[in-house]
Amino acid sequence: MKNAAKNLVLSFTLGLLAASAAVAQTSGRINYEATQRVDLSQVRIIINGQQIKPGSPDFPTDIPESRSFGLTLSFAGTAAKEERENAGMVMRTVEGGPGGGGVPQQLNIPRPVQETTYLDLANRTSTTVLTVKKDETAITYRSDAPIAAPMGWSLTGQTKKIAGYTCRKATVPYKKETYTVWFTTDLPFTYSPVRDLTPEKGVVLALESEQEQYRAAKVDLKPVPEAEVQPIATAQKVTPAELKDAREKALADFRQKMMEGGGLRFNRN
Repeated sequence: MKNAAKNLVLSFTLGLLAASAAVAQTSGRINYEATQRVDLSQVRIIINGQQIKPGSPDFPTDIPESRSFGLTLSFAGTAAKEERENAGMVMRTVEGGPGGGGVPQQLNIPRPVQETTYLDLANRTSTTVLTVKKDETAITYRSDAPIAAPMGWSLTGQTKKIAGYTCRKATVPYKKETYTVWFTTDLPFTYSPVRDLTPEKGVVLALESEQEQYRAAKVDLKPVPEAEVQPIATAQKVTPAELKDAREKALADFRQKMMEGGGLRFNRN
C-alpha cells in the first residue's frame, strides 16, 4: 500500500511538472480577424477648425458602419503580447490644390500615443503600456490590472473546429447583449481577445455579438523570444485612472493641433 501511495504521488508530481514544462515551452502567434460596429459618438470630425457632431447637417454620411482590423497575440510560456493592425494611425482629409480646391486626399498620420497590451497568462493580469510622444521627447507609462473571473457563462454541448482546434460553444451576457464564445482547451494557457470574456480555462478562438466579432484565422506554434512579450522595465508605473488621463490629455492636445491644420477624421480607439 505504501509503495502504491508513493507511486501515485510520484505520478501526480511528474504530471504537474510535465504540464508546467508544456506551458513554459509553448510559444507562437494567433492571428485574429476582427470586425467592430463603429460608435459614431466616439468619432471626431473637424471641418475648418470646427468639430462636427453626429446629427449635424454637415456630419459626413460616408462613415462605414463597421471597421475591420487584425489582432495578433504573440505568446511565449506564461507571457503574451497583443498587437492591433493600424492601431496607431489616424486618417486626415486634406483638400488638394491652391486655396483648398481640388481632389481630397487621404493621408495616414501617426497618433501621439502608442499603446500595447501585455498579459501574464499564469496570474490572469494585463499590463497596458502607453508611450506619449511630445515634440522630440516621449514618456512611457504602464498600468496593471487583474483579469476578471468569468461570470454568467452557459456552456453548451456544441463543438466545432476553428484554426485546426476543437472548440466548445458558450453563451455569455455582456454589455447588454448575449455573446457567443468558442474556446479550446487544447492550448496550455487561457486567453480571450475581449478581456472581460476570458474563460476559467481555455483560449477563445472566436466570439460574436451584434456589435463585434473575432475569429482566429491561424494558430502558428513557433519560437517567440521571451523578451518580445515582456513589458518595458523602465516604464513609469501608474494607476489605470492616471493612464487614462495621460491618454486623454495627449489625444486632446493632438486634436487641437489638427483643428488648426484643416479637416480631420478619426476614431478615439
